[in-house]
Amino acid sequence: MNPFPDDIFTEPEDVDPNTLDNLGPLRRLAGIWEGRKGIDLNPKAEGPERREYIERIEMQPIDPQANGPQLLYGLRYHIHIIATDEDGTFHDQVGYWLWEPATGLVMQTVAIPRGQVVLAGGRAAADGVSLVVEAARGSTEFGIASTAFLEHAFRTDSYRLEITFDADGGWSYVSDTMLAVRGAAAPFRHRDRNALVKVGEPTPNPLAQIAAAGAEAGV
Repeated sequence: MNPFPDDIFTEPEDVDPNTLDNLGPLRRLAGIWEGRKGIDLNPKAEGPERREYIERIEMQPIDPQANGPQLLYGLRYHIHIIATDEDGTFHDQVGYWLWEPATGLVMQTVAIPRGQVVLAGGRAAADGVSLVVEAARGSTEFGIASTAFLEHAFRTDSYRLEITFDADGGWSYVSDTMLAVRGAAAPFRHRDRNALVKVGEPTPNPLAQIAAAGAEAGV
């Protein structure tokens, strides 16, 4: 049964401009984070390679977004990772985390500078202690798109990210990417995991700042 309304154009009215108050489970991700205990398991010609890494993530609220009647609140994020044994960037990633309060839908967009993008999705409770998003190659809803070389050599068949919120305010994740590596008989589970602690608070989204300034001025 189609869950969508017949009117696909009319946007919601009286939208709360303060994104931080409407992020559901994503509220606990807002801010600036660091993790120094990252472990990466990736494929090499000689066999699996284990690398330790240091990670910094910045997640800042964006203004509410509407797809016609669909209302989303979200965070824009940037992840920067360096391996503990080298100075150059080990991994760089940008994207958005999105929350639909009306349905409990959570989405993550992923873009990495090796020619790959992902839209992953899942469902979560607003006050949940964890969340999971997933994507699969070939899906037109939550899918994966890669360059011709990655499809040839390191084809990504699925992506799964599980986040667990800690009682002390931090959070941790386990990311599993299933790869079909050219020449290998079996799929390879590329796994990353880390624990993050907050080092900075988020900046309110632009519309929330305008509303707050108007309230202070008595407008």
